[in-house]
Amino acid sequence: MAETLVERVWAWLHETFPERQVYIRSDGRVQFFTFGPTLQATLAGLSLIFLGWVAFSTVNVIFKDRIIAAKDHRYQQMQSAYENRVADLQLSYDEVNGALVSAEDKFKSTADELQTKQNTIIHFLDRKKQVDAALMNGGTLGAPADNDGSGVAGSDTAPASDSLAAAPSLTGLGGSASDDNDGGSSELTVSPQPVKPQPRAAKPTHAFLDFGSAVGRIAGAIFGKRQPNAISPTTFSRHPVLKRLAAETERVHHLSMTETAFMARTQDEVVEGVREINAVLRRAGINPDQFAQRLESTEGVGGPEIPLQSVHIEGIADEAFQGAFLRASAVLDQLNQLLTGMRHVPLTTPVHGSEFERTSGFGPRVDPFTHRYAFHPGLDFAGPWGAIVRSTAPGTVVWAGPRGTYGKMVEIDHGFGIHTRYGHLSSISVQVGAKVIKGALIGKLGSTGRSTGPHVHYEVWYDDVVKNPRNFIEAGHYVLQQR
Repeated sequence: MAETLVERVWAWLHETFPERQVYIRSDGRVQFFTFGPTLQATLAGLSLIFLGWVAFSTVNVIFKDRIIAAKDHRYQQMQSAYENRVADLQLSYDEVNGALVSAEDKFKSTADELQTKQNTIIHFLDRKKQVDAALMNGGTLGAPADNDGSGVAGSDTAPASDSLAAAPSLTGLGGSASDDNDGGSSELTVSPQPVKPQPRAAKPTHAFLDFGSAVGRIAGAIFGKRQPNAISPTTFSRHPVLKRLAAETERVHHLSMTETAFMARTQDEVVEGVREINAVLRRAGINPDQFAQRLESTEGVGGPEIPLQSVHIEGIADEAFQGAFLRASAVLDQLNQLLTGMRHVPLTTPVHGSEFERTSGFGPRVDPFTHRYAFHPGLDFAGPWGAIVRSTAPGTVVWAGPRGTYGKMVEIDHGFGIHTRYGHLSSISVQVGAKVIKGALIGKLGSTGRSTGPHVHYEVWYDDVVKNPRNFIEAGHYVLQQR
């Protein structure tokens, strides 16, 4: 078969290039050259190659600039595609890096706010705990502590408000104030505008830095024109680490919201404490509003009126938490103020023990001497001769000595229009002007004056009007039951 192919090629070659002779005549002589098929085919091939090379060279010379321009264009396209790819990768990196920084900042901000809320709540609960402890043990309720009779010259206990940790203070205009005793509680800042004399209808100007715009400007400085807010939400879904960080941030945010709800419940508890004290005062026959006004008048309060909306807790952006904390702090201060006054309200009896018996109540009765109806302005507590009689609230002794039908009597001014009297004493242990604490020894039970036997006659006066001591004592029992 190979021989047949060769034979066909050889036949085609002889048919296409038959033998040719070229004759040349010169000077009467004739010469000829013979060109066989093989030589013709070789020359034809070489001629085609030469013509092709000439055509290629001619085209390159003529269209050289266009070819170079086309090559440059293709190179620029490749370079542009490469640069676009690198730019896309850089953009993706910047986006991921920006998302990471933004997520970290958000997580840190949320965690810091949660910590600040917790510190604020802990500080507030410490104050509330001290108020509750002062209410139970600061001289308002419960039986008096035993003493050796040194209450004659004993000074009054410090006011409850002095023993309480101060609330986070309002900072000065544009400044900040720290509480050295505050283990991490937030500071309160107000608008840094100069204070001007304001009528009651005036409103302070808000000049707080907008939190969102501040973050935007900071992010602009970090990322250039690209803002963290421009990050596509799919960025988080495409990166598991960012997704987990976002989930943890959301979880911390939910915890922060529970702190807000807890602060609101704490506010309700403090409000309930104020209601309890007001109920105690009503049970005792004292108008709570009038009593609160007297407390304010004695403490000397005042100053410009600044709405709570103008006060900001540094480190906390949750307005609901800020409102709950500020309102709770205000109510706690009110509770503390009432507690300071309640310490001066006599809510217990002058004698304590099973050996004492109440023998006569407040109001109309049959007089033991005349056997006619008469008004008895106090309570009588009978007991063993020489038993200790104690003051029922702190105050200043304004009478100590014989006083008509009272016999030997001690009268104590507790402030806020409240006085107590202790009559028929066998001996007096205090002097006029002495400061006594609750439960201080003021005398001993006897039967001096208009008396049929050893007992102490106990009276409570409010605004120069004698009141039923039983109401005060039952009010004290009510508080103990509620607590």
